[in-house]
Amino acid sequence: MMNRNRTLHFATLTLLATFSLACSATPVEEAEPTPAPEASEAEALTAAPATPMWFLDDGMAQPESAYLHAESGALFVSLIDGEPGGRDGNGHIARLTPEGEVVDAMWATGFNAPKGLRAHDGTLWVADLDEVIGIDIETAEVTSRIAVEGAEFLNDVATGPDGTVYVSDSNGLKIYAIADGEASVFAEGDVVEAPNGVLVDGDRLLVGSMRQAAAPDSAPGQLFALDLASGEKTVLSNEPIGTIDGIELDGQGGYILTNVMAGEVVHVSRAGDVRVIMNFGDSVAADHAYDSERGHVIVPHLFQSSLGAYDVSGLLD
Repeated sequence: MMNRNRTLHFATLTLLATFSLACSATPVEEAEPTPAPEASEAEALTAAPATPMWFLDDGMAQPESAYLHAESGALFVSLIDGEPGGRDGNGHIARLTPEGEVVDAMWATGFNAPKGLRAHDGTLWVADLDEVIGIDIETAEVTSRIAVEGAEFLNDVATGPDGTVYVSDSNGLKIYAIADGEASVFAEGDVVEAPNGVLVDGDRLLVGSMRQAAAPDSAPGQLFALDLASGEKTVLSNEPIGTIDGIELDGQGGYILTNVMAGEVVHVSRAGDVRVIMNFGDSVAADHAYDSERGHVIVPHLFQSSLGAYDVSGLLD
């Protein structure tokens, strides 16, 4: 099972390296959302085509994660810029404004295949293959590198109010917790499914599964929560969703997700009702940011080497 997971996952990411070269100049029209083909009439209304509020395809080499840092007002984007599993040192992080202006395309450099981003107390944390790296937000200097022994494919990052960093290992079927510079296993095995997206919400860790990316004949991934103290699992979505990547709170007790391989933005209500609110057709939707002030989701189109902001302000009710 583990070998099969690894093979299929890297096959998917290898496709990225080839596909992105051909799509580096994707025009806005091709990245515009289109209605989900099997949506009901009511659902189709909310998933109707929308023009990006802004769109970048210049210098966005395989963007995997977007993160809006409230304290600084900066939008950080991790860019793989090379082989997805390679140790080439080409990976970097760009700093933008929430309006899509590139402040520094090479804000932090020297990474391999950087993915999930999240900050705590002035430090931006990034997952990079088998280590978690801390970057001082004020200076852009790397302040720590924490090797995670046994990690196979570190993916998304979350931070707790006490500074604990949680990181998903999508291939290793584990979630690690990092505290005081040391990594330990927070949860593993069947309970975490194939974890990708993670986000701390109060006293629980939200987790999005991407079981179908690991094994296409598996059930679609779901959104669930793990109690930070006990590890108890609670399923939050009333139905399976797919290959969940990004997770953000909608400010109304619900959740905004990306279904990466389906190219969808999905809303899960407080009651657990699942609704596709945006579909990007052939463009995937990786780990997004949510700008609650403007009502925008900022979506990395990983395979297309582009980044777009889309208005969902009227789609979350």
